[in-house]
Amino acid sequence: MLNEYDCWFQKRQITVPVKLPDVIYSCASGEIAAQAARELQNGIKRLTGFSPVMHVNPDLNRNAFFIGVISCMENYFHLPADRLAAGGFLINVKEDRIYIAGQDEPGLLYGVFRFLSLLSLGQIKDGFETSDSPVSPLRMINHWDNFDGTVERGYAGGSLFFKDGVFDYDSGRVADYARLLASAGINRISINNVNVRAKAKLLITEEYLREAGKLAAIFRPFGIKLILSVNFSSPWSLGKLPTADPLDPSVALWWKERAALVYKYIPDLAGFIVKADSEGEPGPFQYNRTHADGANMLARALEPFGGEVIWRCFVYNCQQDWRDRSFDRACAAYNHFKPLDGAFDKNVILQIKFGPYDFQVREPVSPLFGSLLKTRHVMELQITQEYTGHQIDLCFLPQVWEDILNFNAGRQGRRIKDMVSPFSEGEANIEGFAAVVNTGKDNNWTGHTLAQANLYGYARMTWNPAFTAKEIADEWSVLSFGEGETARRISKLLLKSYPAYEKYNAPFGVCFMVTPGLHYGPNIEGYEYSRWGTYHRADNSAIGIDRTASGTGYTEQYSKENTAIFSDPKTCPENMILFFHRLRYDYVMRNGKTLLQNIYDTHFEGYEEAAAMLEEWKNLKEYLEKEVYESALSRFERQLENAREWRDQINTYFFRKTGIADEKSRKIYS
Repeated sequence: MLNEYDCWFQKRQITVPVKLPDVIYSCASGEIAAQAARELQNGIKRLTGFSPVMHVNPDLNRNAFFIGVISCMENYFHLPADRLAAGGFLINVKEDRIYIAGQDEPGLLYGVFRFLSLLSLGQIKDGFETSDSPVSPLRMINHWDNFDGTVERGYAGGSLFFKDGVFDYDSGRVADYARLLASAGINRISINNVNVRAKAKLLITEEYLREAGKLAAIFRPFGIKLILSVNFSSPWSLGKLPTADPLDPSVALWWKERAALVYKYIPDLAGFIVKADSEGEPGPFQYNRTHADGANMLARALEPFGGEVIWRCFVYNCQQDWRDRSFDRACAAYNHFKPLDGAFDKNVILQIKFGPYDFQVREPVSPLFGSLLKTRHVMELQITQEYTGHQIDLCFLPQVWEDILNFNAGRQGRRIKDMVSPFSEGEANIEGFAAVVNTGKDNNWTGHTLAQANLYGYARMTWNPAFTAKEIADEWSVLSFGEGETARRISKLLLKSYPAYEKYNAPFGVCFMVTPGLHYGPNIEGYEYSRWGTYHRADNSAIGIDRTASGTGYTEQYSKENTAIFSDPKTCPENMILFFHRLRYDYVMRNGKTLLQNIYDTHFEGYEEAAAMLEEWKNLKEYLEKEVYESALSRFERQLENAREWRDQINTYFFRKTGIADEKSRKIYS
């Protein structure tokens, strides 16, 4: 029976082809290692009904689980000579003796969780061996939780951490949350909104740091370090200095003293995350300083404590005049940060959104990836479904991310997924990932139960970017629903969801035809005359923006190979063709149909596919718990209505613009 709260930690009786030992010997004594031993003991009980007994001193002649860090285990057993990366582990099953060893304590914890997953997946048997290490050193989730208990872009209930201006959380639930995250490999978490306003600025004061320290202590045994979002203007707004100029010595001193206070309460804090000069947030520009000046000042305050600054690159002019066609928001991040490559201190990490816009259903990969050779950076994704259905519409995001990770950045002939590795100067390494998370106080954590697959998928894909969306869908479905036909059908449902969503959304990479502010549902011209710089400029003959050298020049930010591909409509990927080109509606696409007919067709198809998903879910009724079935059913029904609105509004809009009818004579409203 599926318990929505337990996510991929379902309690069930499984058949195990090996005899599991009834004793656990642990030769590591640290806080995380102790947690790993408890997770193994509890996990075996969850899956089999019996609980192994824990011992400290190994009896080498007894069948048992032998767990520990490699440096400790080597005293008792012969282990492979090849060393693992930080966080890596190995698992060996030999008759009734099972070995789980970690390169370090987090690696041991990850190894235990992976063993339990493999056990639930039916892959553990005599002779089984595996070793694994995280490809991404940094695997972070960002909470946009506000101190009043709301969550910006949250679609699963209130904040897990705050309410009414203070810390307010269930420590047991937070521990369960930490377990979920660690089980899939997450190792960093920022707990408060990057828009640090009002009372949120007080998080780095002594009053609030006491509670933040208690929260950090809950995450610590799971190998997860806290990051705090801070406001760049704090020396002025909080410290009452006359300025927040990063080159003013009094400002630098204020941050050094503040860092010392923060680390007094959270000694293993990973660092600060900063949104500066972005969407009204203060930053170094107001003092005629560079982003390197601002980031480095903070980095030097954190450096004595081993802390890092995560500096967001979502910087653009959000006061654009829609009449001005010379400015292109898509160019902003590259123009701001490429010239600063090499100017940042070594404990500064740039956090770059995967695309030049803002987590759209389809947009190109940012040209900053592959071009920064001297600066540490991570890729920012979005698990919460801000533009992809608000966890009402089913949209399996690992399919989006798989496309992104397979993008060839060109300059070094490597795909994004091949660039993920620890920083090495002179190479375009991506150190890892950050993502706005999709969790909240709803019992099932994510609003839509199937949206749990996006959280799990993000963690697995950032652990190893080589994982495919299908592998993740299959794995999550079995862990959540058990082996069998139900899991197979749900996996197929997940894999149908993103293609359908893309079809009934804004066409061919044009972006931002959404309801302003809310971002759920269509509003074709909602942002067309706004300050945000997200225009499609449709008229009665053409749509899109020319971003080639003859237009805004955005394509010139890429490598020569990608510039050539994107600049020519004949070679440009058609799912993004309107992002790069302004095309007439009678432009003939590669399938032989006009652009306009393809718009009509995809929106009819997307609606039909959403209707088919609803019927497929209804066919699962007899195999699912009532609560799970009915909760998701209501969302599938709302998704179908949303798809209908997208279909009818998009098709009607273009029919009215052009007067050109659908060649298949389907119903389009005039």
